[in-house]
Amino acid sequence: MTTSNLEEILNQYKQGTLSLSDALKTLKWYPFVEKKNLTFDTQRYLRRGFPEIIYAKDKNIKTLKEVLKNTKSISPLIMSRLEYTIYKKLKITFPKLKYNKTASIGYLDIPPKNKSGLIAVITAGSSDIKVGEEAAFTLELLGAHVNRFYDLGIAGLHRIMDKIEQIEESKCIIVAAGMEGALPGIIASMVSKPLIAVPTSIGYGTNLGGFSALLTMLNSCSLGSAVVNIDNGIGAATMAYLINKL
Repeated sequence: MTTSNLEEILNQYKQGTLSLSDALKTLKWYPFVEKKNLTFDTQRYLRRGFPEIIYAKDKNIKTLKEVLKNTKSISPLIMSRLEYTIYKKLKITFPKLKYNKTASIGYLDIPPKNKSGLIAVITAGSSDIKVGEEAAFTLELLGAHVNRFYDLGIAGLHRIMDKIEQIEESKCIIVAAGMEGALPGIIASMVSKPLIAVPTSIGYGTNLGGFSALLTMLNSCSLGSAVVNIDNGIGAATMAYLINKL
């Protein structure tokens, strides 16, 4: 869309010949901002209902500062896999930047929301909490209520049974598990809600950095569950958020 097209849309809305909903439909695809090697999606929040989520790992301080400088005026910002030491350096320049250390998430200018829906986030072990919290905290930033159930692995099935009624109250369920990754399939067999399985890289040698858990979840005979990539709490959170909005 060119500048002249944008002016035409705004003039039509101002004159009353174009409705607000039709103007927003058009602006959902209004372009992007290019800065050297960075391209900023200016309408992600409007188009998808959740803000840009920047993968901070492997980006240097200079790049992250450029991201923050340009994105903070466009939409709310979430930065995943942000190391605490990097966060402290960024906060000197951007004092409003906040941080969740367990989830390794930095966030900026998240508008207050009336939270809606309820999503359960479950981890098999306490070692899986980092991935679980990445999902849970992202959901809270997006505007969902979250019920956390941590350390309910299959080594003690009685722990799951004690919580299953509370889990069933949720609109959607996220289960993060490492080792052999059997927990999502077990829970999916007992609930009526959609379930998102997250394999984690927690485990011994033949866990293969989460690949064994991933294969278990993909091969599960329990219906009603979907699987995201290894350690992908963000992917699980955004899918659960979209389900929660329905």
